[in-house]
Amino acid sequence: MQSSLTSLSRRRFLQSTSALAVVASAGAKLTFAAAPRGAGYEKLLVLIELKGGNDGFNTLVPYTDSAYYALRPKLAIAPDAVVQLTDRAGLHPALAPLKALWDDKSLAVLQGVGYPDPNLSHFRSIEIWDTASKSAEYLQDGWLTRTFAASPTPAGFAADGVIIGSNDMGPLAGGGTRAIALADTAQFLRRARLVHVEEARGNKALLHVLKTEGDIVKAAARLDGDHEFATVFPATPFGNAVKTASRVIANRAGIAAVRITLNGFDTHVAQVATQARLLTDLGQGLVALRSALLEIDRWDSTLALTYAEFGRRPQENRSAGTDHGTASVHFATGGRVRGGLYGEAPNLAALTANTNVAHAIDFRRVYATALDNWWNVDAQATLGGRFAPLPYIRT
Repeated sequence: MQSSLTSLSRRRFLQSTSALAVVASAGAKLTFAAAPRGAGYEKLLVLIELKGGNDGFNTLVPYTDSAYYALRPKLAIAPDAVVQLTDRAGLHPALAPLKALWDDKSLAVLQGVGYPDPNLSHFRSIEIWDTASKSAEYLQDGWLTRTFAASPTPAGFAADGVIIGSNDMGPLAGGGTRAIALADTAQFLRRARLVHVEEARGNKALLHVLKTEGDIVKAAARLDGDHEFATVFPATPFGNAVKTASRVIANRAGIAAVRITLNGFDTHVAQVATQARLLTDLGQGLVALRSALLEIDRWDSTLALTYAEFGRRPQENRSAGTDHGTASVHFATGGRVRGGLYGEAPNLAALTANTNVAHAIDFRRVYATALDNWWNVDAQATLGGRFAPLPYIRT
């Protein structure tokens, strides 16, 4: 009977990985080396993954460009519907909440973010973004994992980073990092109580697993903030993820990075309604994040960046959607962001041979900005080369 209970409890615990998982070396303890002198990990990095590849052309709309309307007779956003930012470009109407961030100069819009020799496979392209590799280079560790290996987070931090809304560790993948994938802390802790070390007496293998998982539970408990916000978070999965992230940040247990995932951007079919819904989630979620961070006095010490594996093609397809493309539009926001347009608007009258657009900003420059100018760590050690930071951080 005892063996049966142990097996059942263990199985239930493993089922809780949708609530929390950890990447760590076997038997590793959740302890931390001292941060290198000058590293700025008291400043938080929030990454927001737009999974599936968001359409940048309908995100930042070139509403005066006749080529845009010729390429998209059904999908193009009408000029009078655009949230105008400049006399040539404006946001999708679903992103209207972001106009307030633009007006207070805390929203940077990064045009044409991509990389040379782009790969249009979801799996491979997101691997390139997560590892900050060249197109034909295969790296094992995520770019944040390599950063923390070269420049460890401070002693006493609960974790290097927290993943919310996905069990894919992405930029925090690889050996040795202290990264927790957290969907619902309270749910995980409730399920974790099903497992007791006493049940495993005499089973060395299970004792080892439970000891490791016990360290995970302790780390998760430190991240289970109970801060009650006045901010009203959107009643959506992404809104809940933003709320979870805000609670984790509020408890001051110590983390350097948070990654949130918003799923569903692979809009091959019926893009209009799908993208409008997702961009509504994104706009409302970013505004709620700003509100929550202002409540806990973390807005000025937070940098939030969006990213995705690729964008979409300029030309609509026959299914009222768009197919896999190359460069896209991304956002940077935070209390110390220098708002404005960065990069170059794509030339839709001069597409590449495969009917895509050339990139204007190498995505590794976005990462280099976060590493060099935000955290004050050596970007070259992580990125394997020199990538000039962008000037979207105010010093």
